Amino acid sequence: MWVRSTMVYRASFVMLAVGSFATSVLDFVAIMIMFSHVDVLGGFAFREVALLYATSATSLGLADLLLGSFDRIGTRVRDGTMDTMLVRPVPALAQVAADRFALRRLGRIGQSVLVLGWALSGVELAGGAWAPLLLAVTVLSGTAIFGAVYVVGGAFQFVAQDAAEVQNSFTYGGATLLEYPPTVFAKDLVRGVTFVIPLAFVNWLPVLRLLGRDDPLRLPGWADFAGPAVAAACCALAGLAWRAGLRAYRSTGS
Repeated sequence: MWVRSTMVYRASFVMLAVGSFATSVLDFVAIMIMFSHVDVLGGFAFREVALLYATSATSLGLADLLLGSFDRIGTRVRDGTMDTMLVRPVPALAQVAADRFALRRLGRIGQSVLVLGWALSGVELAGGAWAPLLLAVTVLSGTAIFGAVYVVGGAFQFVAQDAAEVQNSFTYGGATLLEYPPTVFAKDLVRGVTFVIPLAFVNWLPVLRLLGRDDPLRLPGWADFAGPAVAAACCALAGLAWRAGLRAYRSTGS
């Protein structure tokens, strides 16, 4: 329904998608400006950082396309419209994900995919034949991990209705963090996004493997391939958090 309604005003859709594309370009322009003054950043060349940027941004873009509506749960709780979703014969999670589905977010994904193609054209990936497979799995696993963060953030809004910005700090803020090499951050921060909130599995660990580099924490080699398992665990925990949030919800009585 939302896709059909979007396509009714196609010129508006194109302008919004282009606007999303242009906004995303500005994020990469910041990295370009940085590399206009330095040759390497934390030991990484421009195209290597571009690969980190592209994998992080693509994963976030896909998660945002599918689950970006979860940041409006707090508003629905306050105005009572969450009640209508709970009485329909469709899972509430699916309804929230589909609510106001914004096809314009494809602009962000398109920009990151272009950067990904450009970055791959200038770096030599380690691993031979399995490198493209690991890259694809990395993006999909990263999408699932970011998606789990969206769901957990939505569940938290059942308790704290004005928590959308807290969720954004882990999604958009986390993606921005992952766009840069882990070597430029303090090891305590790297440990936090590896063992506490496992954002490092979105792209840091697998991309470092693809670039033939060691991670700052010197983790076992198998950790570079643990993205799918970590994503599955995150999704399971997100499901538990979502059900707990629904149980904690109290109807407005409307």
